[in-house]
Amino acid sequence: MPTEIHVQDLPSATGRELGPGPWHTVTQSQVDQFAESTGDDQWIHTDPVRAADGPFGGTIAHGYLTLSLLPMMQRELWTFVGAAMGVNYGLEKVRFPSPVRVGSLVRLRVKVLGVDQRPDGSLMLRGEATIEIDGSDRPACVAQTLSLVVPAS
Repeated sequence: MPTEIHVQDLPSATGRELGPGPWHTVTQSQVDQFAESTGDDQWIHTDPVRAADGPFGGTIAHGYLTLSLLPMMQRELWTFVGAAMGVNYGLEKVRFPSPVRVGSLVRLRVKVLGVDQRPDGSLMLRGEATIEIDGSDRPACVAQTLSLVVPAS
């Protein structure tokens, strides 16, 4: 169940950590569909036989596939009460410290780094999103995210 955060309370959320969320299995089907959509069909992603003898011992998810899981996993962590909408505004910094082997479980934690009031009344939420891999000391992805939250009128 996502945490409800009231829009008027967002400015006081700095430093708050949300999560971890539920675990999700990264499947070969997801990786293959992502490869087809993006044209990135490198063998480390799409050829399980060849990848078994490769540097990761099997196929791995694309870094950008891992990053693309953020919106789904964020919805599992929070919902904004009193918001007309929230939109992804951008990313400040993204790193992929550890590969995600197909079949791995991943989940999300988010720390609120800050909330800035904008002149138009909207709020810019700055967060640090960390996608963890079950059984690994190193995360799959760490991204500084920007989300624009527009209060309902």
